[in-house]
Amino acid sequence: MKRWTWMAVVAASMMCGTAFAATTTRVDGTATQIMTLAADHRMVVLGEYHGTAETPLLVADLMERYSRDHAPVRLGLELPMSENVALARYLRSDGDAAAREALRSSPFWKVDNDQHDGRRSRDMLALIETLRTLRMQGRDVGVAGYDVETGSTDSSEERDAAMATHLRQQFNALPNAARMLVLAGNVHAMRSPPADAPPEMQQRTMAAHLLDLPLYSVRVEALRGQSWGCMKPCRAVELIERPARDPLVETDADRSYDVWVYLPELSVGTLTDP
Repeated sequence: MKRWTWMAVVAASMMCGTAFAATTTRVDGTATQIMTLAADHRMVVLGEYHGTAETPLLVADLMERYSRDHAPVRLGLELPMSENVALARYLRSDGDAAAREALRSSPFWKVDNDQHDGRRSRDMLALIETLRTLRMQGRDVGVAGYDVETGSTDSSEERDAAMATHLRQQFNALPNAARMLVLAGNVHAMRSPPADAPPEMQQRTMAAHLLDLPLYSVRVEALRGQSWGCMKPCRAVELIERPARDPLVETDADRSYDVWVYLPELSVGTLTDP
């Protein structure tokens, strides 16, 4: 497999006169890496572990950076498309208690406990609030769900194909030169499944349907901490601890991702609705 380390990419780019910020141990250091490596790609797909506190912070940082200098940016979230009216209404609101309650009034957000995949969290709601604040500051940002309705299909293949169709429609509707940031579960973000993928994994993932677009797939990993997984029951899962490492760029035609990046740590967010 052809792989290039972050430092190799930095060295090559520096020869072309590109300035690089030093890698830091914070979320914004990872954002810098993603923006540098994704370069001019207009669809940046982040493959995440659902339910963490840090990934929504990373996405918020990227949205703030990408939207500077009046650049139009849209965020796609793995939420049912039926949430889009409420999302748009919230971004136009003043973010008061009534607006927050209206945003969380749909069945998707109303949960009784933490036995769900982690997409419903206060951390995700805080991300949406960040976008509202950016919009109030004059930034050209927006957010929309691209998922099918919960329980509408039992087929992973059908679901990924439908999500890809929705994202393609949203991408095609972007203003000229706009960028789209997509947050998705890490399997959906794969360009192609690995050779040792379990037989139950979809053979054509969401990102695989979109490779004709200027897509850059990023696997968001961490050096330590916990993720959220639903292995009956849903619970915190310890990550394998790794030493500090640079992003890993992949170039093979059958690669799963364009790059793997490593946050310093992941932790489980606040999953229940207080």
